[in-house]
Amino acid sequence: MAGKNTSKITKILIANRGEIALRIMRSAREMGIKTVAVYAEADRSSPHVRYADEAIFLGASPSSQSYLVFDKIIGAAKTSGAQAIHPGYGFLSENASFARRVREEGLILIGPSPEAMEIMGSKLAAKDAVKKYNIPLVPGTDYAITDIEKLKKWPLK
Repeated sequence: MAGKNTSKITKILIANRGEIALRIMRSAREMGIKTVAVYAEADRSSPHVRYADEAIFLGASPSSQSYLVFDKIIGAAKTSGAQAIHPGYGFLSENASFARRVREEGLILIGPSPEAMEIMGSKLAAKDAVKKYNIPLVPGTDYAITDIEKLKKWPLK
């Protein structure tokens, strides 16, 4: 987890919807942690909204106007008193800018650090990062291929 000491988490905001949000909420409940659901208009009656300890409306249904708006997600966490945000899968879960912003706002992101996201978000950077540990890699190049004609002559030399 990126951010502060996790021993003080009493409430988390789940910045996702559907089955993944429910799974996170069930785990949190088993740990005695309160949950906050966020939802867009289309998800108003979704199971994750009803299951959470509290729910905060984000706005219109397009994710670009709700689930992907940093200010809305972080604002909902702060308004609810959540100390941490769990992004679930998709949406913001691999967004290094969001992870960095969460950290800057004094919240905990339940997930990898922004630095890890940046490295692992690029296949070439990820390959470079693991090479020094002698981890077997899928065969391929160590550089981006921009010449389609060269690619047609695979395997490259």
